[in-house]
Amino acid sequence: MEFLTELWLPILLSAVFVFIASAIFHMALPMHKADWKGIPGESQVLDMLRNQGVQPGQYMFPYASSMKECESPEMKAKFERGPIGILVLRPPGPMNMGKHLMQWFLFTIVVGIFVAYAAYHSLPPDPSYLLVFRVTGTIAFLAYGISVVPESIWKGQSWGTTAKFIFDGLVYGLVTAGAFGWLWPELL
Repeated sequence: MEFLTELWLPILLSAVFVFIASAIFHMALPMHKADWKGIPGESQVLDMLRNQGVQPGQYMFPYASSMKECESPEMKAKFERGPIGILVLRPPGPMNMGKHLMQWFLFTIVVGIFVAYAAYHSLPPDPSYLLVFRVTGTIAFLAYGISVVPESIWKGQSWGTTAKFIFDGLVYGLVTAGAFGWLWPELL
């Protein structure tokens, strides 16, 4: 745990810088505006879900409870007919952006902790700025950028949206690398 006492400042500042960069990407720039679409007939769809008593959770449709069922002619016909999708329902109530932003900030701190841990235990004593930048940036990019790829592979997120999030992750990795390179303790 010595790495935490040595690297607490770059951990926290990288989290703050990533938080600011993400706010710019998602609130000030139009880059992510088209990531989501409204569903046609939204009111009727929502009424139907309420009437069916669907609770918050993750749903897949068509749903097969086993691979054997997935191979049945009935399921194959459902997949051919469509639609196919994943639905995530949250509890009803107003959107609590404060809660989501706090969770995001805590996530950036957790990423910073893992970046610090890996860099602290892998870098030689007194590394150059560029070496710290490369190592910490690569680790942060893996956490922020590459981690979104399974969303397209398994959940059907468009590859265009995933590419935008990979770009975000690249910037977050560079921001993290800059903070760690700048604030890396000289006597480690």
